Amino acid sequence: MTEYTNQGSKDTRSGFGAGLLELGQTNPNVVALCADLTGSLKMGDFKDEFPDRFYQVGIAEANMMGIAAGLTIGGKIPYTGTFANFSTGRVYDQIRQSIAYSGKNVKICASHSGLTLGEDGATHQILEDIGLMKMLPGMTVINTCDFNQTKAATIAIAQHEGPVYLRFGRPKVPNFTDPDQTFEIGKAVVLNEGTDVTIIATGHLVWKALEACRELEDRGISAEVINVHTIKPLDEETILASVEKTGCVVTAEEHQQNGGLGESVGGLLVRKKPAPQQFVAVNDSFGESGTPDQLLEKYGLNSESIVAAAEAAIARK
Repeated sequence: MTEYTNQGSKDTRSGFGAGLLELGQTNPNVVALCADLTGSLKMGDFKDEFPDRFYQVGIAEANMMGIAAGLTIGGKIPYTGTFANFSTGRVYDQIRQSIAYSGKNVKICASHSGLTLGEDGATHQILEDIGLMKMLPGMTVINTCDFNQTKAATIAIAQHEGPVYLRFGRPKVPNFTDPDQTFEIGKAVVLNEGTDVTIIATGHLVWKALEACRELEDRGISAEVINVHTIKPLDEETILASVEKTGCVVTAEEHQQNGGLGESVGGLLVRKKPAPQQFVAVNDSFGESGTPDQLLEKYGLNSESIVAAAEAAIARK
């Protein structure tokens, strides 16, 4: 198995803040908007260095989306920042009408996604946002796995013409990808090659998938692990090539089973390569208050659940 080293746990939201600051220093058209959560989104360094390119809109997320759409008309590249729940569910109409339908070049950057927001509970733990955003025509959907990848993605999406949803999180998680990586939208990353089962993971569950891969290796099972950071457009070629080799697949995500990465992979397999698939995702439930680790364990989003799903998928071949 390919070994990956935790370079020091960091929160992915800090990767966003670091990428935004670097972008500000190299691209004068990048502007930032925040809905009263500058500290939580790690946008303070950008605000301090570029006060004339930072807009604090207050707790008015719908207005923020409308302002961002308008700024694109003058050639600006606006990055909006708030929690994932407020970046999508609260403002879906504004995103649909003013950004997606109009094809505006807005980068919707969403922190505190999924269950690992933790103690704030179900009202803030949105688990439906990937589904909401991937259904919008023309919307690119990205869900990064660590600090380094989030920083690289934040920088890369500035070169993409069109609306983007960039999803990241609150807690500190292992930082293991290349700090000098080139982020390619729509191109999955094969982290480990294997022959018995394909594990397709996104976001915080990528590291959990690597942990599961080690456990499966100890059990004599060879797992291929793929980091699908871009859920839309989906890297169909890489996924199909892997499933052709292994014959079965597990998808792992911090999201509802309905509407998420697993559903996208399942649709692909039905159309082009039918194969047994097991889902590691939240099964039609809201979250609750708890620490990130407690919640991941309770809702079955840990390495043990991925191992069990892999064995179940192999048994169905």
